[in-house]
This record gives sequence, C-alpha cells and structure tokens, in this order.
Amino acid sequence: MGLMSFALGTCCYTSTYRPPYMICKATINNNNHALEAAYIRRAAELADKSAGFTSPHPNFGCVIATSSGHVAGEGYLYAQGTKPAELQAIESAGAWSRRATAYVNLEPGDCHGDHTAVSALVQAGISRVVVGMRHPLQHLRGNAVRALRSQGVQVDVLGEDLKSKIIEEARKTCLLVNAPIICRSALRVPFSVLKFAMTLDGKIACSSGHASWISSKKSRSRVFELRGRSDAIIVGGNTVRRDNPQLTARHGGGHMPVRIVMSQTLDLPEEANLWDLSEVSTIVVTQRGARRSFQKLLASKGVEIVEFDILNPREVMEYLHDRGCLSVFWECGGTLSASAISSGVIHKVFAIVAPKIIGGKNAPSPVGELGMVEMTQALDLIDVCYEQVGPDMFVSGFLQPLPDVTPVIPSVDETFAIDPTVTPHESSIIFFYKTWDPHGSFSNFSHHPIQMPDENGDYATWLSVEHYYQAQKFVGVDDPLAWECVENIKSAKSPEEAARIGRSIQRQQPDLVRSDWDSVKIDVMYRALKCKFSIYPHLNSMLLSTAGSVLVEASPHDLFWGGGRDGEGLNYLGRLLMQLRSEFLGGAKV
Repeated sequence: MGLMSFALGTCCYTSTYRPPYMICKATINNNNHALEAAYIRRAAELADKSAGFTSPHPNFGCVIATSSGHVAGEGYLYAQGTKPAELQAIESAGAWSRRATAYVNLEPGDCHGDHTAVSALVQAGISRVVVGMRHPLQHLRGNAVRALRSQGVQVDVLGEDLKSKIIEEARKTCLLVNAPIICRSALRVPFSVLKFAMTLDGKIACSSGHASWISSKKSRSRVFELRGRSDAIIVGGNTVRRDNPQLTARHGGGHMPVRIVMSQTLDLPEEANLWDLSEVSTIVVTQRGARRSFQKLLASKGVEIVEFDILNPREVMEYLHDRGCLSVFWECGGTLSASAISSGVIHKVFAIVAPKIIGGKNAPSPVGELGMVEMTQALDLIDVCYEQVGPDMFVSGFLQPLPDVTPVIPSVDETFAIDPTVTPHESSIIFFYKTWDPHGSFSNFSHHPIQMPDENGDYATWLSVEHYYQAQKFVGVDDPLAWECVENIKSAKSPEEAARIGRSIQRQQPDLVRSDWDSVKIDVMYRALKCKFSIYPHLNSMLLSTAGSVLVEASPHDLFWGGGRDGEGLNYLGRLLMQLRSEFLGGAKV
C-alpha cells in the first residue's frame, strides 16, 4: 500500500472506547508474525488519519492488543503539540492495557525531552511494545526503546528483533507513512511529490494551451486531498500565466498549504488568484534582483518574496527544509518538472491518466527535456500503485528508494577522534522551531498544558502556550463574537488549529482584537512560558542546561517571535526564554 493510498480519516482524533473485538486468526493462518504484522499495519493506517487536516508532522499510530487477540484501544497523533497516540490508545483501552502489547508504527518521541508516551505505556502496565521502525531523527532515535527496556518492558523492533517476509512488508508500511520525516532527516530536503494530469496520449493541454479539464471532477477532488498533505504547493510562472490557479485544498477546513511560485524573471501578471491572500499565503521565489518594481507591487499585496543567487529546485528545497517543511507538492508544467527531476528532489510521482486523446504536435507533455536518448535511460518507478478514480487512472510510484533510516553518523566524540581540529559543542547558538527539533520543547506549540488565571482570578487549563496566547487577543472585548473566539481557540484540537483561528480572526475582524494587544502580547507570552517552565521540571532542567548559549526561534517567516531567514528577525521568543533562564538561575543561587 503506497503512502498516499491510506484512507483519509475524520478530523476527530480521540479514539472512543468500544468493546474489544477479535482479529480473526483464521484469516492470518494462525501465524504469529502475521498477527504482529496485522497490528503494525493497522497502527500505520491510523497514523495517516490526520493527513490533510493538519500540517505534516511525524505520523504516530498505536494499537493496544491483549494476549488473547482482542484490540482494546487505538490512537493517533493528530498534530504536533497534541496528545500522543500511545496515551490515547491507553485511555481507550482502560484496564485492558495491563499486561497487553502496544503496537506502534514509529518509536515514540514527538518532542525531545517529553516522556509522556513512554510514561503512559509503563504506568498502564503494558508488558510489551512492538515498534515498526526506530525514529528517523538522530536526537530521538533509540531513546524510547532504551527507556522502555530500562523499565522492564519487552521491546521488539521490526527488522531487528522480528524478522520474516511478512514482517518486512509490515515494516515497509511504516516507512511509507513516514516518508516525509525520513527524507527530511536523511536527505536534508522535504519529501517532494510531483503530480500531473494527462490524456491517454500524454498531453497536459491542447496546442492552444487550454487544459480545463483533463481529469474528472472526482479526480480533482482527490487532488485537493493530496494537496492538504503538504506544507507547500509549487508551480512555475507558465502555470500562473496560463491557468491562473487558486491552489487551495478546498476540503472544507483544515490545513492549507502555502503556495509557492518559482519564476526567474518575474514575468507574472499583476492580477492573479495567487495574489489573493484571504485564505492562504503565497511566496514567490526568484532570481536576486529580478524586476524590483514588480517585487514591490507583490509585497504591497502581502506576497512574500524570497530571492536566490541561483534559482533552482535544489536551492529552493534546501530553503524549504530550513523553513521546517516536511512535504512539498509540485503541480508545475513540463519545464519545471524536468528541472526538478534532474535536480534529484522529486521522490514520488502521481500521474492522473484520463481516457481522452487530443493529439497535437505542439501540445505540451508533463515532463520536459531530460536529455535521454535511449529507453535504457528511462526512470523506472518503484512500488507502483494503480487506482481508478471515476473514469481516470491514478498511477503512483517512487522515483528513488526511501533512504536508510539508520545511517552511520559519527557521534561528537567519534568526530573529534577522526578530526582533532573539530571542537565538540563549539556552537554557542541553539536553534529551535518545530516540536520534533532537538530543542522543540521550547516551542510555544509543544504539548505541555498550562493553568493560567482568567479575568476573575479563576484558573483554567490551556492545552498549550499557543492556545493561551491566541485566546488572549480577544479577552476583555465586550462583544459576543470575541467571547466565542476565545472558546473556539480554547477548544481547538491542536496548537496549529488555535493559531489558525486566532490569526484568521485577527486578520479578518481586527475590531475584535483588544486595543492594547500590541503593548501586552510580549507579557502574555512571557507569563505563559514562565508557567510552562515552572511546572514541568524536565523542561526547566533543559532550559537551564543551555546556560551560556543564545536561544533562537528559527522561524524564517515570523520576524517578531522568530529569528528570520538571515537573522533579521527580532527573536522575541528566544529572548523571553533567555530572560526566564536568567531568572531561574538567579533564583537557584539564592
């Protein structure tokens, strides 16, 4: 089963308890490995359920099964900064968790320094954990396995402790569902999917350029779902000029990928659907110095401009990696597609083949010149999948195999032994951004609930610092709509959703924002962070361990809370954390 062929789940991510049911052992020939594989495949399927509803993140799924074969509980990570899959499954299973086995597609560890998942498994009395794959991020890899084993829990890792053909097939589903984080970790670029729709004779438009519509309405609906699985959608200048696309996910809510236009010359129309930022933002990447006057025009509309000394797909992907992207969706024409493939940044292809023939000597094809002169040079897809959607056929496959998830990377000490000129820990700057980064617990999006007083002095629980921060924008405003905003943000299922609600309302209905917000927002964030680092001892220890280092929130686009792409940001989040660190250290000396 390919990465994109997992079923999309509903937006609800908390498993409700239901009486345990029996997986029919007859269907798996009473083979123990087949039973183990079935549970792991189910965990991988669960892990994919939030795809399209939240921004891409490491996908975790968990199944709790008793020794008699009953599935007692299930869960999956909805978004970064939400309740771990393992904890959801245990809450669903209740007392059935004791002496049961937990099956997880990915080694626990969404956030460095957060032991919620491991602690939940141990405290619930789980006797054994089967892990589909070790965590691909080096700072998390092996941590949970070691922690569980140190607590007396038996841990079996597929491919290490369990080996067979059927086990390897189950392990493959775990790799596929987390292909984006694997590629990001091993290749230092986002996982990239190239999608195109073509006629049976290989054309993506008529000779005139007209292309609406090659694929059916059902196929286009599926494309909206695929878009929602990505951080960003990339098109070239030709697509903007010819099709004037909107590039929205249009699935009735949830994650909206940023839209990116690649254009060396900025020969783009002054009016285009992509310059409408009411629903989602747009970034234009271009050659340094291109059409300065047009850059100013786009900037006046709110479009972000990013210049490159050398504009090519590889440079753009490395930039998007630094920006925190896990997955990118390419919907460009043949010229840019060929360039992206030649640059080696495309990992998977989705081709929609419509049962139509349009002919035309000059009609464009989905991929331009690759310099191939013999069929022996053709690029063969790996793990090819076929699916009929309406009258169309979806053909998907990988252009390159997924990289090794356990590369041999020397430790700091090993590196020093190899090259004595390398000084261990010489960097005095610590960057953090996504919750899965080495210091991701510092993020205001991390899954650490806090209790903060309201206007009446009564304490309320907020699921994250970001939930509290976004809601404070509307507190004290004498308007029922503002009160509703606060409640909607408070009940948001993830920090990402809380931020999306708060920012959207602030942009669309600025009259609902408290008048003193600009002057108090730093203090609001400070108080929330102080609460977080005061009530979680391991976070406090992690913060104090950074003494002597500069802390930088590495968001390349948030120039207030983050450090910006080239250090031009104000980095107020990093500043507040360093202020708190100083206060905590001062208190410890008293």
